[in-house]
Amino acid sequence: MEDKTVELQFITHFTDTYSYYDSARMALEGGCRWIQLRMKDALVSEVEREALRLQRLCKDYGATFIIDDHVELVKKIHADGVHLGKKDMPVAEARKMLGKDFIIGGTANTFEDVKMHYEARADYIGCGPFRFTTTKKNLSPVLGLEGYRSIVSQMKEAGIHLPIVAIGGITFEDIPSIMATGVTGIALSGTILRADNPIEETRRIINIEKINNK
Repeated sequence: MEDKTVELQFITHFTDTYSYYDSARMALEGGCRWIQLRMKDALVSEVEREALRLQRLCKDYGATFIIDDHVELVKKIHADGVHLGKKDMPVAEARKMLGKDFIIGGTANTFEDVKMHYEARADYIGCGPFRFTTTKKNLSPVLGLEGYRSIVSQMKEAGIHLPIVAIGGITFEDIPSIMATGVTGIALSGTILRADNPIEETRRIINIEKINNK
């Protein structure tokens, strides 16, 4: 599979104000074209029900649809791919199950994690956390800007060419400096959903990235 260049990934989140579906719809309406359905601790039947709705929505927008963790469900409904956290199924095992036609992303906190995912034939890396975030339990050590610079530098030295997406507690103001470290893109959830107008906030973020990618 060819490397996928990712600018903005949106990770769904359930809040007092928005459902998983609403959160994805607003990100899509704002121009995001990569949605990851993340429903930790939910029953598989609930995840499948939500996944089928979001899959249709993503198709309407021409967006990539990724499901967090559930490899068998990805295969069953033919989602675009799966994202695997550090405690989920290993990337190598998922690749055996899914073959080469599905996107597989893996979470990394160190260069060693990146190298392991690369050797297991991951398509992209979700790297973080940038800083502390309340949307995720069991957080790995915070990376900060220096952590990203170090990992990107080590990847170059090792000849590892994979999209690397920064994640974890990223705000609008952080984006230019994070992109300057050499990462491919960013993944957001709370920053968009906490905005007064999540659709406009998504547009604003994408425009920052376009400016920085010129």
